[in-house]
Amino acid sequence: MRILGLDVGSKTIGVAMSDPLGWTAQGITTIKRKNFKEDIAAVKKMYDENHVDKIVIGLPKNMNGTLGHTAEMVEDFCERLKREFSPEIIMWDERLTTVAAHKAMLEADLSREKRKKIVDKIAAIYILQGYLDRISNS
Repeated sequence: MRILGLDVGSKTIGVAMSDPLGWTAQGITTIKRKNFKEDIAAVKKMYDENHVDKIVIGLPKNMNGTLGHTAEMVEDFCERLKREFSPEIIMWDERLTTVAAHKAMLEADLSREKRKKIVDKIAAIYILQGYLDRISNS
């Protein structure tokens, strides 16, 4: 069972993939956003090539649980994915994943330039690993 994890932002999409047993998440890449058509084609290509069963996408809620402009953009992206190739999509509360990603990279003593390049991929790992941990504990 392969699961794709996505951290969808306005400029990039961080991508993570589960191992075949669905226990761990590994960072794959960061997609530079161009337009919806190309962005969705890039996700579909990874989905098809890796025989993915479902996609976990981070939903950026506000700290009080409400949905803002960014969450609406992510929901729109999900709807476009569904129209294009009908994947099973799980929305995952991603509050504080980017903060956790930055903290982990600071602890690893990565330079600001390196952190900027991989933060979305690290956030995708946190999103997917959170989901994997939940399903393994239930």
